[in-house]
Amino acid sequence: MKTRTKKLVVAALMLAIAVASMFLKNTSVFITGPIVNTCLMLTALFSGLVYGLILSVVTPLFSFLITGSPIMAAVPMIMPMIMIGNAILVFFTWLFASRIHKPNKEIIRIAIGGVVGAVVKAAFMWVTISKWLLPAYLPEAMTKKLPILQAQFSTTQLITALIGTALTMIIWPALRKARLTK
Repeated sequence: MKTRTKKLVVAALMLAIAVASMFLKNTSVFITGPIVNTCLMLTALFSGLVYGLILSVVTPLFSFLITGSPIMAAVPMIMPMIMIGNAILVFFTWLFASRIHKPNKEIIRIAIGGVVGAVVKAAFMWVTISKWLLPAYLPEAMTKKLPILQAQFSTTQLITALIGTALTMIIWPALRKARLTK
């Protein structure tokens, strides 16, 4: 299979897994979030930055269509911030992984990129969503949930991205061994 085709197929597979996991969102965000973050990171590692960024933008759209989040419906500007947060995670994962020259250092670089990406993603979403958008635009009827929502778009994002990093560190070497990567 040609490299370009392989990258597209892997990105499509990661998107399919991420979308399928969204049907579990009502079960727990700690199931869906790590799966989606893992898919984003694996896409960046397998297929490159462009495909990772595409999935960063597309997955929140699918999430909204599948779950119909009342918070995103009430404050639509949250969606672009989630997209940017996802792109931050993808970018740092790709950035650190793309500098890999020695296979024995690969997991360390992926771990560093994932942790840095998770922290920057959570900080970005904390500032833009938790501290700006929700307090300014959340409808009066939903203000009782503000502290829960603020945690959801900051602390929860950090935890799910870190779990996604750990899953990526477990899955990536196995996939490399199976010769599914470059």
